[in-house]
Amino acid sequence: MSRNAAANPFAPEDRAAAPPLRDPAALPRLGWTLAALTVLWPLLQLARFDPAALFESGNLAAMGHFVGGFLPPETAPEFLALLGKATLETLAMATAGIALAVLLAVPLGLTLTRSLSVSRLGPGRGGWVGQVLRSLARGLLAVLRGVPELVWALLFVRVFGLGAAAGVLALGITYGGMLGKVYGEILESSDDRPTRSLLEAGSGRLAALFYGLLPNAARELVSYTVYRWECAVRASVVMGFVGAGGLGQLMDQSMKMLNGGEAATILATFLVLVLAADGLSESLRRRMA
Repeated sequence: MSRNAAANPFAPEDRAAAPPLRDPAALPRLGWTLAALTVLWPLLQLARFDPAALFESGNLAAMGHFVGGFLPPETAPEFLALLGKATLETLAMATAGIALAVLLAVPLGLTLTRSLSVSRLGPGRGGWVGQVLRSLARGLLAVLRGVPELVWALLFVRVFGLGAAAGVLALGITYGGMLGKVYGEILESSDDRPTRSLLEAGSGRLAALFYGLLPNAARELVSYTVYRWECAVRASVVMGFVGAGGLGQLMDQSMKMLNGGEAATILATFLVLVLAADGLSESLRRRMA
């Protein structure tokens, strides 16, 4: 080796001798991509998904005419007063529905969580009881979230009549099943070493939950709850079409009257509510950091 090569470890001959860089996961990744496309293509054909139809001249003109009917947005004082009342009703329905959902989800989600099970600390006779309770809770949550909120709303409208009560119960039941499942998964995937240490030291399950398990999972739990509240606000649109009240019922009336300006104002209100929910979630996560 020459003196220059000895002084410079990055000599051209050393760089040429280095093995070429190659992604070892390239072939498996390519194989999974081709497999996904092979499965996805017949599904798209079965769903009759044809993106080219969007760009046909007749369809573009129809969509342009439909969107043009939304302009300008309605700003009449009488309509804005109705919009404000419907917005408050939607917020009340979504908030009450999420509160009911949390009441259902917390005990069921905790039942799914094995981190608080004393049987994990060692052999015992009560392990099968926890397994049975977890299976029952998992089945109940599947039933609650398996029925769409629209079906629940149709049922409760026949019981309570038109109004927000049907929407609150529909959201509470369906979202209770969703929240319970995700709560259990978040708690189960969190670091359980503090919880195990507290239980092994003789602490009760309630103290182990508040001081061992929740501090590691609180941010995710709050973030997902706020996200579900945002989803409940959007879901009120669909339930409003079956008489559950709120902005959805006002949207239904505007669409039936072919009043695109009112519909545009309602959609803008939904956008503001979604942005507010996103800001609330970010603020809560920052405070809990």
